Amino acid sequence: MTTSTQPHSGAGPATPTLLSGRTAFAVLAVILVADFMELLDATIVSVAAPAIAEDLGAGEAALQWMLAGYTLSAGAGLITGGRIGDQFGRRRVFLLGLAAFMLASAGCGLAPNPGVLIGMRVAQGLAAGLMIPQVFGIIRASFEPGARAKALGAYGAVLGLASVAGPLLGGVLVEADLFGLGWRAIFWVNVPIAIIGLLVGARFLPESRVPGNARLDLPGAVLASAAVVLLLLPLMQGRDWGWPWWGFLILALSVPAVALFLIRERRLVARGGQPILDPALLRVRAFAGGLSASLLFFGALGSFFLLLSLYLQLGTGRTALETGLVILPYAIGSIITSGIGVQFARRALLVSGSLILAASQMILLLVVGGGAEPSYWALATPLFMGGLGLGLTAPSLINVVLAGVPGKDAGAAGGVLTTVGQVGNALGVAVLGVVFFARLESSFTDGGTSLIAYSDAFTTILPWQVTCYIAAAALMFLLPKRANTSHE
Repeated sequence: MTTSTQPHSGAGPATPTLLSGRTAFAVLAVILVADFMELLDATIVSVAAPAIAEDLGAGEAALQWMLAGYTLSAGAGLITGGRIGDQFGRRRVFLLGLAAFMLASAGCGLAPNPGVLIGMRVAQGLAAGLMIPQVFGIIRASFEPGARAKALGAYGAVLGLASVAGPLLGGVLVEADLFGLGWRAIFWVNVPIAIIGLLVGARFLPESRVPGNARLDLPGAVLASAAVVLLLLPLMQGRDWGWPWWGFLILALSVPAVALFLIRERRLVARGGQPILDPALLRVRAFAGGLSASLLFFGALGSFFLLLSLYLQLGTGRTALETGLVILPYAIGSIITSGIGVQFARRALLVSGSLILAASQMILLLVVGGGAEPSYWALATPLFMGGLGLGLTAPSLINVVLAGVPGKDAGAAGGVLTTVGQVGNALGVAVLGVVFFARLESSFTDGGTSLIAYSDAFTTILPWQVTCYIAAAALMFLLPKRANTSHE
């Protein structure tokens, strides 16, 4: 993809400028800190969820929406956000997204009730959908090849660091109760970081965009988002609504919404437009298999940390900080293997990682089952094992899938795969959350203690996750044997 730097006023194309020295360091620092902040907010809420529920009186569905609303809105905005940056300037859109993320974070910190918090979380996700796609565009447009490789390597390190810091920092901030803020500190901490990022970014970030004026596929984005909301809304709210007939009608309407989306995209391709998803890609075996594998893999992963946190804090009585320390081995395991996964990026590693995750969940099932409170090391061992599996699979899944996609479609396919991973994450929160809370209510009705009830609920969802990981591993055999770096 050819890019050109442009004056901040938006004047005509200028000669591309490759950064070096202090300017390159400042640019990299700004975009990676912003990326770290976004990744942190995707996981930090899981550990703080019980404190949020107690303070705001949030119900089960609200807790699910706090996670799913963020990931869903971020996923929905990724493709459109990337194209907005290509067209209107990556620097401009990145700073706009960062400012919006800061304001939404402040809104989360001020939220007086669950509804406002969920709305601000959705706003955070939409802001992330504007901001994050610009990171890769800025790196590719502004760094020479050698420095670009180092910058992308630094991005991978930030990804691993955020996975460690999320649960742990969430626990620390909730326990520290800074300035009496309690759980609200997990959102307020974003504000000073974003302000510094805006000041430095306005000074050092170069402008770049893609020549041409391709129109955004906003109707396609709206139809895709509507289909997902129609699917998730009744699943998350069904228990609160009492499972009425019209809830199932809403669920059924997601099917024609998907059909309308595909018809719209097919017609757009026929007119020579740029769709969010070219339906012809669904006939490519690697892409179709990759979509299905991503949906199952991230669907199993999406709800895990929220439900684990509820079990540890409300079931076993651990504090938020102790919960973060229990989850820490999972993050450490993923850091250990993520470098291997990215460097070799082979189908065999993807399959192995997914199966390792399935095995870790089966061991965790044995540890948690029976109603006794497990020790730290009894929990840490399977969690560390699960992290090893995650590191082998998640960082390189998209690159392996793209090796089976025509080069001209790689950019669009990569965006769709990323979005489907986010949708799978939200869908996992919805579906497995329903199973968890239904079993929890049943166990309490039968007279179970908190430990027994939460143990029963958590062990109920683990076999479903095992099944998803095994099915994802089977679908991964449809993928190419290794990644093709020509798409990068």
